[in-house]
Amino acid sequence: MDRLFLDANILFSAAYSADSPLLELWRLKKVLLFSSAYALEEARRNLALLRPDRWSNLQQLTARVQLVDAPPPATAPSEARALPQKDLPILLAAIEARATHLLTADKRHFGPLRGKTVEGVLVLTLGDYLRTKGKSRRR
Repeated sequence: MDRLFLDANILFSAAYSADSPLLELWRLKKVLLFSSAYALEEARRNLALLRPDRWSNLQQLTARVQLVDAPPPATAPSEARALPQKDLPILLAAIEARATHLLTADKRHFGPLRGKTVEGVLVLTLGDYLRTKGKSRRR
């Protein structure tokens, strides 16, 4: 079973639009969804600025998401040191959750880690994941 850690931009985008392709994640079988309070708060803040009417969507989506807190930054693996300070808690929480995948749309900051495994967590975009794993696991 895949353990998918969702970055704030995935949560935000799924809640932002009722027909978002990201909603596919919630329809996949044999996956567990994870995120962190840190990522959820970032998604809430951005949604409040751009689409406050979609806040209830975020609440509904996160009802199926298990929240995991990041350990202290001192525990960061060497591969993570290139990440901006604001993104480090995302990777650390994914590691703490024992996620198999960290899904993010942040190609700018997570780009150097895209397609790489850090402490057991494979960093991918949603498209990467669906192409490699998701299609065989849909209902």
